[in-house]
Amino acid sequence: MDFNPSLYCNATTDEIGTCWPKSNTGRMVERPCPEYINGVKYNTTRSAYRECIDNGTWALKSNYSSCEPILEEKRKYPMHYKIALIINYLGHCISVGALVVAFVLFLCLRSIRCLRNIIHWNLITTFILRNVMWFLLQLIDHNIHESNEPWCRLITTIYNYFVVTNFFWMFVEGCYLHTAIVMTYSTDKLKKWVFLFIGWCIPCPIIVAWAIGKLYNENEQCWFGKEPGKYIDYIYQGPVILVLLINFVFLFNIVRILMTKLRASTTSETIQYRKAVKATLVLLPLLGITYMLFFVNPGEDDISQIVFIYFNSFLQSFQVRSWSLFFLYQIRTVLTGLSGSCASSEVGRRAGQRWMNAVPLFGCRA
Repeated sequence: MDFNPSLYCNATTDEIGTCWPKSNTGRMVERPCPEYINGVKYNTTRSAYRECIDNGTWALKSNYSSCEPILEEKRKYPMHYKIALIINYLGHCISVGALVVAFVLFLCLRSIRCLRNIIHWNLITTFILRNVMWFLLQLIDHNIHESNEPWCRLITTIYNYFVVTNFFWMFVEGCYLHTAIVMTYSTDKLKKWVFLFIGWCIPCPIIVAWAIGKLYNENEQCWFGKEPGKYIDYIYQGPVILVLLINFVFLFNIVRILMTKLRASTTSETIQYRKAVKATLVLLPLLGITYMLFFVNPGEDDISQIVFIYFNSFLQSFQVRSWSLFFLYQIRTVLTGLSGSCASSEVGRRAGQRWMNAVPLFGCRA
């Protein structure tokens, strides 16, 4: 490189935060790797490089290729994270299989199509799409992730859209149940297009606003994850937290009304509480309340961190499977009731209707 003493590059700081001192032109300046890059700890014994060009300006990009992350710091419990990843894959595979079966059965059974079950079906659809996009995200290579390819950013955007629609359809479930049980409003007057608009359309501007924020503020690493001190992800996470809190209020009101009705019945107190607990356990995953458990971080204690890793991984991957199996069980119950049609079509129809009406979260009333 040519050395020109009359020209020099001024001291500056790059996008990572590394300070580059005043240097003569035509030189490759060497600096220690920063301790942290995007929240990940790096080995400071290695060096980063940046060229001071002959015209007295710095090269646009600093060379951090020789800097190595300290993975043990990023993954404090590597073995436990690997096991958790296996649990995640297994849970998502089983969940997708059960959801697809429920999805196909719903398409085939015209007799169970009503507003209540259309809402269930849309929620199942968002679970399937969300899980499929999750698998696509896992296939993205680390180098592609670092190069921030446009198609990679598109996959992340679509995944987050289905995440938001998933929670908004849980909100729709809560709205429907709250309207029918607490407000005692006739569900026949409810319009399907209103629920479709809430579930599929409202998340669109939220994700568009998030994508614009990412493009101009955190345009790196395929828009997956967030940098410390930046809150762009709360553009879509904020509405998700809000609908979960509203669903929690819905759940409280629904269980309150349920307990009031059970106390007024003639059944024994033990059976009443058993029914209330069963209904609550069904409503928890249906309204997405279990996701609120992930907002609490147990702290730095080793045992609590390991327990949280397994609990978080298991609950996230298997709660969808539990809900889809519940839906399949309800379909089987309806089919059992409809099986009487072999003896008499009219008797079978009435029996099937009684079975469907007996299932509070599933059946369609005549």
